[in-house]
Amino acid sequence: MLDIKIKNIIYNNGMRKLLIILTIFILALSRVYADTALMRDYDGIEVPKGSFIQVLALQDFSTAYSDNTNELKFVCINDVFEFETKIIPKGTVFYGFIEKKNEPVIGTHGSMVVRITKMVFVDGFTIPIRGYIHTKNGNIIGGEMTDPEVYDKVPHYQEKIARHFVGVLQYVPGETRKMGEHVTVAAGANLLIVLTEPAYITHTLTD
Repeated sequence: MLDIKIKNIIYNNGMRKLLIILTIFILALSRVYADTALMRDYDGIEVPKGSFIQVLALQDFSTAYSDNTNELKFVCINDVFEFETKIIPKGTVFYGFIEKKNEPVIGTHGSMVVRITKMVFVDGFTIPIRGYIHTKNGNIIGGEMTDPEVYDKVPHYQEKIARHFVGVLQYVPGETRKMGEHVTVAAGANLLIVLTEPAYITHTLTD
């Protein structure tokens, strides 16, 4: 009789432990499933292609001494909002490099194209992006035509009174132009980043 009671106690304790283990396992599985579902359904906030972000250059860079090995940094100077949500806070740092550089030649100043690859929030969270430092010249910094080396005098005739042609001398650019110069962007320069692909903000900061 005593043996039966002991066996019943052992059996009951074993069943109780099994139920506890099963309960913990089911709760843990439910938590993992819920977290996975949330991650799957959350795509972040999309900043559309073509958006502009105002930044300051944190260092000088130039066609004279910079190349694609130099990491360039730019800091966001204003909070960027989408409706009431702050998606890019002031102080976010953007990283990039010189994707293409042209040395100055006769007739054309030096030029460069700066590609932006990522942004880093003040808490260290990093989001990859694709963009460029924007210019009206197809995102090319510099590359303008140089001034003429000389101006030639060319007569220009106009018909005036009494059917006589009266000529005047005008200065027109000569055939040759000056040697181009290097282009430099100074630290602290106000610049614009333009996104060439949508950026997905999967992280926000709260004040």
